[in-house]
Parts: sequence; structure tokens; C-alpha cells
Amino acid sequence: MIARLALATGAALALAPTLPAQQPSISEWPVPWERSRPRDPYVAGDGRVWFVGQQGHYVAVFDTTSHQFRRYDLDPGTGPHNLLVDPQGAVWFSGNLVGYIGRLDPRDGHITRYPMPDSTIRDPHTLVFDSHGDIWFTAQVGNVVGKLTVASGEIRLVRVPTPNARPYGIVIDRTDRPWFDLFGTNKIGTVDPRTFQLTEYELPRAAARPRRIALTSDGALWYGDYTGGYLGRFDPVTHQVREWPLPAGAAARPYAMMSDDRDRVWVVETGVQPNQFVGFDTHTLQFIGAAPVPSGGGAVRHMFYDRRTQTIWFGSDANTLGRARVAPPVP
Repeated sequence: MIARLALATGAALALAPTLPAQQPSISEWPVPWERSRPRDPYVAGDGRVWFVGQQGHYVAVFDTTSHQFRRYDLDPGTGPHNLLVDPQGAVWFSGNLVGYIGRLDPRDGHITRYPMPDSTIRDPHTLVFDSHGDIWFTAQVGNVVGKLTVASGEIRLVRVPTPNARPYGIVIDRTDRPWFDLFGTNKIGTVDPRTFQLTEYELPRAAARPRRIALTSDGALWYGDYTGGYLGRFDPVTHQVREWPLPAGAAARPYAMMSDDRDRVWVVETGVQPNQFVGFDTHTLQFIGAAPVPSGGGAVRHMFYDRRTQTIWFGSDANTLGRARVAPPVP
């Protein structure tokens, strides 16, 4: 099902005013394995930071106290893209080139594979937990969204009806409903977790290409329009859409994005070098400053917000693992 949306009256494409700067403080650590594209970090319960090497074909962990790295090698050609860490410490990763989701036991390095039930789906992409600990995921080229029920190992796939829709970033709302960008289109999609019916919502601008997605406490969904350079807000109840041009405009190429516990949305503009962290206060609807990635970044593709330390972790194409300490709001 496809629903067509309209921009909110008087709000479309308006320039957002800027509050006094609340720039994050960014630190980076060189990853010891060269040109391995470290990406998609996830902070585990013990505070260590796990990430994948997409081009190096590994899963790795960073000790934030000793600043030491440890690597777990995967089979050559695995192309890990994203990972999660469950409360028991198991690491779940997407084998983006080999058509499976893997579970790594860090105690002995054993990997359990959960292959896609359709052999033509070769690219599980981004993973996210629901409240039951099950995993929803996208497959960009496969043009499906899936759910892995952890207890049984069963995987159920839902095909996106629009050809080449390219399901990409994904979040889970408070009702356990997945929402995802359809990067090959100007649409955002969702799946009913009970019936598995998929609905597509068409954004008002035909040229929009949402890539990553974030969720704030009011239930609103935020997306970065990668081709147009806009930050967008979609209300899943009213279906109202608003958009704001990012500071770098059409050159912004917003990629990684994440919301924090103060409902600020942080976006990385990857169309400029160095990449720029840009903050947006979703209560005041104002941009709140920007900070450059010290290494340049190349491209920051995905991020993780650690509520306990109020930090955002990221990997960069400059072969670094990064941490952005998010400043508190200006009084």
C-alpha cells in the first residue's frame, strides 16, 4: 500500500534559525587494520565498543579504558555491514555479501549463521532489535525487510512492492513497529509486526532520497534527504511532513544520523570535507551548531548513541573509530 503525503503548510523548505552553538567534542582513534572501512559501532553493556570492518571482513571490539582493539576474523568476502550486541554479550552481524546474519560468541569466536530463506537475497544490511530481542533488518539490493526470531532462528521476509526501492536505514518505534527508508525512492516504509503488511509513504518531493532514519520521543521520524540536502520530519500519526535545508545545502549528502535523549537529531554531512556533525533541536526546530570530523571522515555511514555516557560513536572511511561527546543544551 502506498500513501502520498504533502508538506506542512508554510513549513516546507524553510530556513531553520540557529541557536548558540552546542558543538560536540570529537575524538578519533586509528583502527590498526588499514583500509578496512570500520563502521556501524555498537556500545555493549560493559561499555566496550563493537564494530565491523566491511572491507577487512572482521568484527572487532574497542576497549574504551585501555584503547586497545581486538579483532575476530570472518571468512574472506563476508562484507560485514552492521552489528548489534545482545544483553548476554553475543554479537549479531549482517553478512552483507554472503546472505546470512551471524551470531558471534566473543568467548570462543564461534559463529552461528542464519541464512536468508531465499537464496536470491544476498545482502542483509542494517539490523535493529525490537523489545523482545528479535531482529528486524533491511536488505537493500534484495528489496526486502526481514525479521529474525532469535529463539527459533526463523527468518521471515517481506518484499517491498516498489522495484529497486532499496530499503536502508531502520528503527523500531515504541509499539515494536519497524520504520525504514526506501533509499531508491522518495518513500518511507513500515511493516505491521502482527500481519506483516508493508505500507509505503511517499514523501512530497519526488527528488527526495531518504537514507538514514531516527526516532524521537514524540514518535516522530526524522530522515536525511541524501540527494537534496534536507533534514525531514514525518509524523506517523498525521502523516505530515516538514523539511529544513541543512547548512551545507544541496552539497550536504546527509548520511549517518542519530537522535539523543534530549530529542536532538545529529546528522553527518558527508558531501563536504571534512565531514560535518550537525545538530538540530527538534523542540525548538533550530540548528544548534556543527563540528568537523578531525580525520576528515571520508564518509560517516552510521552512528550509535550511548545514553549512559551521552556520546555518539561512529566509524569513518578515514579508517578511524570516533566518539562525539554531545554537549548539554544551552540554558
